[in-house]
Amino acid sequence: MKFGLVVFPGSNCDKDMENALREDLGQDVVMLWHKDDQLQGFGPEDCIVLPGGFSYGDYLRCGALARFSPMMEQVIAHANRGGKVLGVCNGFQILCEAGLLPGALLLNDHQLFNCKNVFIKSENNLAPISKDCVGEPLCIPVAHGEGRYYADAATIEQLEKNNQVIFKYCDAKGMIGEGNPNGATNHIAGICNEGRNVFGMMPHPERACSSVLGNTDGLKIFKSLILN
Repeated sequence: MKFGLVVFPGSNCDKDMENALREDLGQDVVMLWHKDDQLQGFGPEDCIVLPGGFSYGDYLRCGALARFSPMMEQVIAHANRGGKVLGVCNGFQILCEAGLLPGALLLNDHQLFNCKNVFIKSENNLAPISKDCVGEPLCIPVAHGEGRYYADAATIEQLEKNNQVIFKYCDAKGMIGEGNPNGATNHIAGICNEGRNVFGMMPHPERACSSVLGNTDGLKIFKSLILN
């Protein structure tokens, strides 16, 4: 699998993501600039990644301006062809603004910026990004001020029914709902689209890929995505 990593003005997690994919996982990574209007050499088996940060300074709404970057038109086309797309934190916000994923990311319920380790767990054995780590509490850092996933009741019901929720917040023992850091609806930490080729999550798996940092739980998420 080849990864294309989109860099926006204000991205600040692109180097973390590049290092995790290239150095820790041995993957081929191509850096993409937000103003590029061509996406060549990427097939459905490849993945485009939207990293975390503060694209365009988070002016207007998080991700609202980045959604109109020329490269996003190519990302949308790639997704519509069945290609994989992963958005982390600000990348998740951009995917929701672009309409590739339903719902929105709102201000944390405590109205403060969150930067800490949390636990997430998947019960989704269909999505490539989660099927190989189902049922296992994973310690993954979060760093966001607007990470509270929200959608109307009908959308939430549809997400749950279609098995589109890929991660939920839990505690170290795997108890869903404990340790929710932002008040996310149904404790949702990540979702996918109906085709299960577009994935968004607020926690940062790229920051949990190095034994030097004492945490490699993020590798399990990326390896699941790569192998499936």
